[in-house]
Amino acid sequence: MATMESLIGLVNKIQRACTVLGDHGGQGMSLWEALPSVAVVGGQSSGKSSVLESIVGRDFLPRGSGIVTRRPLVLQLHKTQSGAEYAEFLHAPKRRFTDFAAVRKEISDETDRITGKTKQISNIPIHLSIYSPNVVNLTLIDLPGLTKVAVEGQSDSIVEDIENMVRSYVEKPNCIILAITPANQDIATSDAIKLAREVDPSGERTFGVLTKLDLMDKGTNATEVLEGRAYRLQHPWVGIVNRSQADINKNVDMIVARRKEREYFETSPDYGHLASKMGSEYLAKLLSQHLELVIRQRIPSIISMINKTIDELNAELDRIGRPVAADGGAQLYMILELCRAFDRVFKEHLDGGRPGGDRIYGVFDHQLPAALKKLPFDRHLSLKNVQKVVTEADGYQPHLIAPEQGYRRLIDGSITYFKGPAEASVDAVHFVLKELVRKSIAETEELKRFPSLQNDIATAANEALERFREESRKTVVRLVEMESSYLTVDFFRKLHAAPEKKPEKNGNPPGPNNDHFHDTSLARIGMIKC
Repeated sequence: MATMESLIGLVNKIQRACTVLGDHGGQGMSLWEALPSVAVVGGQSSGKSSVLESIVGRDFLPRGSGIVTRRPLVLQLHKTQSGAEYAEFLHAPKRRFTDFAAVRKEISDETDRITGKTKQISNIPIHLSIYSPNVVNLTLIDLPGLTKVAVEGQSDSIVEDIENMVRSYVEKPNCIILAITPANQDIATSDAIKLAREVDPSGERTFGVLTKLDLMDKGTNATEVLEGRAYRLQHPWVGIVNRSQADINKNVDMIVARRKEREYFETSPDYGHLASKMGSEYLAKLLSQHLELVIRQRIPSIISMINKTIDELNAELDRIGRPVAADGGAQLYMILELCRAFDRVFKEHLDGGRPGGDRIYGVFDHQLPAALKKLPFDRHLSLKNVQKVVTEADGYQPHLIAPEQGYRRLIDGSITYFKGPAEASVDAVHFVLKELVRKSIAETEELKRFPSLQNDIATAANEALERFREESRKTVVRLVEMESSYLTVDFFRKLHAAPEKKPEKNGNPPGPNNDHFHDTSLARIGMIKC
């Protein structure tokens, strides 16, 4: 019994949590609908509200003529070990009701808040939880009574609207149908049984309840129905004797009413043999036991739905953002975690997995070589310019073997051209990295709810990239200068490996310096520089 109560109590708590999540626009309503509950169905004035009050053991529902239940009432019963009975509404979570007359008034006020003081209906449910040691763990849904005719003050579609609302609950395969029918009405004309047969042809979800047994004409009884001979259901019919209007007017206590009900069945010549399976207390236990059986059968699917809902809620929480701690140390830790998340995304862009790093490779593989090919080496190392530079480099003292100063000036001038493309490559990489910073910040999910932190990270990253760009520009320029300052012996050896001399026109042998100024030699110098 304890296991059953804890199991159904757990489902009740899950339903309540799902309701809260659903009302706040989050996930959870699909899970709520997957959990078993009991829908109370019947025609107007069939005794639905009295059955609910008998199960709860408290007088708490609005009463009156015509349509009284104008909004679905989701009633969750929570069995407590001891203590006072109290009620809580989902729309007033901080208020605890110990006076059940105030509960009745709150239900009426909350109904009027949506429907107004008219006879219109609304499918927006009222959620009520009752905590008591005198109840069984159970979730009941009190629905508006089925009607056949619209009365004054109601829309012409009220009959269809009520039926559609009731159907929306009882059509769900997890819904247990509690079909309420007055005993003084022909079972063949029962609206509740007719609807239950349509949505549950096998009858495996339907429990039949006969009310007003004490109001039947003398000489008649409902034993054929209660014994299942008039209309058979998979579950046994249960007879209920509600309080009379005189008892209600006298404020007869529900505990006393239950005792009178037991005495009625035990002393009745017609129903005495069925007394152990009649009454509101038996009905509550029967529903609770069946609800436990249904829950046990559906535990795998319920667990799967719970896990799915947890995943959806975690995803929703990640999107909205988890609570930020008030402690300074915890806040610092959180900021570091957010920065690490940004760092991971940025590295994925650089190392692969996300686009962007390939653009840096393209700078060195395409942009830099293309820029080098456009350098004006053909002009700088033309025959005329080589002759000019070599001649000017010697000054008034001609070179003896090779025009070393001319070589150096040609090399220095040629390598100086590399500075422009090298610095442009640094700028191109800097531009790509800035773009990757911007994209990484936008793609870091954890940062989306912290726009100020996004700006701070972007500012810090761009400032660092600016410093790195200046340092990189200096470094590449220094590398170019280092190359122009170092000439190996192999260079000069290659230059003179196969010297070519042009004989003088007058037949005299060449002078010590003249051969190096011949066009062939000058052209050879320019080609080697290239």
